[in-house]
Amino acid sequence: MSGPLAGIRVLDLSRVLAGPWATQSLADMGAEVIKIERPKMGDETRGFGPPFLKSTSGTPTKSLYFVSANRGKRSVTIDTTKPEGQALVRELAAKSDVFVENFKVGGMAKFGLDYTALSKINPRLIYCSITGFGQTGPHRLRPGYDIVIQAMGGLMSITGEPDGEPIKSGVAIADILTGLYATSAILAALYERERSNAGQHIDLALLDVQIATLANQAASFLHTGVTPQRHGNAHPNICPYQAFQTSDGRIIVAVANDAQFQRFASILGMPGWTDDPKFQTNASRVKNRDSLIPLISTRLLQKSSAEWLGELDRAEIPAGPVNNLDEVFQDPQIAARNLVVEFPPENGERVRAAASPIRFSRNAISYELPPPELGEHTEEVLSRILRKSSSSIRALRETGVI
Repeated sequence: MSGPLAGIRVLDLSRVLAGPWATQSLADMGAEVIKIERPKMGDETRGFGPPFLKSTSGTPTKSLYFVSANRGKRSVTIDTTKPEGQALVRELAAKSDVFVENFKVGGMAKFGLDYTALSKINPRLIYCSITGFGQTGPHRLRPGYDIVIQAMGGLMSITGEPDGEPIKSGVAIADILTGLYATSAILAALYERERSNAGQHIDLALLDVQIATLANQAASFLHTGVTPQRHGNAHPNICPYQAFQTSDGRIIVAVANDAQFQRFASILGMPGWTDDPKFQTNASRVKNRDSLIPLISTRLLQKSSAEWLGELDRAEIPAGPVNNLDEVFQDPQIAARNLVVEFPPENGERVRAAASPIRFSRNAISYELPPPELGEHTEEVLSRILRKSSSSIRALRETGVI
C-alpha cells in the first residue's frame, strides 16, 4: 500500500459504526486493518437492512450499512469466548500497532484482551476503547447507542422546529464524530510513540464527543446559563442563515456578515433595509429576526431557486439548493472531486460508496480492498502473519475457534 500509514497494522475488534468508521479511515490512509468478527454472525451491521447486496441466487449477503464503514479491511472470524480464540487475538496483538475495541467496560478483561494484559505482550501497542459513556463515571456500564447519546447529550434538544418535537440527526452523527476523534487520537498516539517508544490506552466515549461537539451552543449556555432552544433551519447567532421557500423549491441562504447583508438586500430590491437600525448589524438582525424573516420570505417567493442562486452566486453570497441524494450525486462538483468509490462487481452486483474526503498531495487514498465477506481472509491472515500451518488452521476450524 502507498498511503501514509503503510506499514501500520490495526487489529479491529469493533462493531457497528464508531469503531469501524475509525478503522476504515485508517485503512483509507494505508494501514493494514484486520477485522476480527464472530464466526457465523459477524458484525451486527451485516444484517442492518434492507438494502442488501445480493448473491447471484438473490440471497442477501451484506448490508449497504456494513459496506459504508468497512472497506479496506480483512475479515478474520475468531470466537473470542474460547481460550484458543483469545490466544489467537493475543498473537495478532503482539504483531500489531493499534488495537480498537468497543465492548462494554470490563468486557475485554474477561477474555484477557484488555489494555493491561496486551500491553505486557506488546508495550508499543496503541489501544483504543470506544464506549457509550467512557471507562469511568456512574454511567460507564450502560450501553450507549447513537440516538440515546444524541438525546442525553442535548443535540436533539436544539434540533427541530421551535414548535415541534426534538429531532435526531439524519445520520448517526455521534458515532461518526466519535470515529473521527478516535482516528485523530490514534494518529497522535502513534506520533508520540516515536518519541517515547511506548503505547498507551485511549478512552473515548460517545457522550463525551457529543458534548464536545456542541461547540457554540455549549459555550453560550455555559457562559449565560440560558438553555438554547430549537430554531429549525435557522441559526441561533446569525441572521439570515436558514432555508427559504422560492417559487419552485427551497434554498439555503447563509449571510454571515454585514457586508454580505448589504449585497443581499440589494439583490432583493430592498437596499433601504441596511439603513434600518433593526437590520444594520448581525446582532440587531438576530434580535429582530421575527420582523426580518417574513420580509425576506416574501421577496424570495417571487423567483425560482435557479434564478436566485444565480444572482446570489454572482454577488458572492453563500447559498445553495436543498438537494436530495439523487441531486447530490448528480452535481458535477461531486464527480470532479471523485467522491464516489466503485469496487469490482461482487456476484455481478456493482459496489459503490462515498469516498474518503481526504486529499494528500503525495500519498493516494487506498481503495484496494472492497468490504469483505465474513471470514474471507481468515486463513490468509493466520498463515501469513502468525505462520499457522494448514493442518493447525484446519483443526481450529473443526473445533469452531475460527
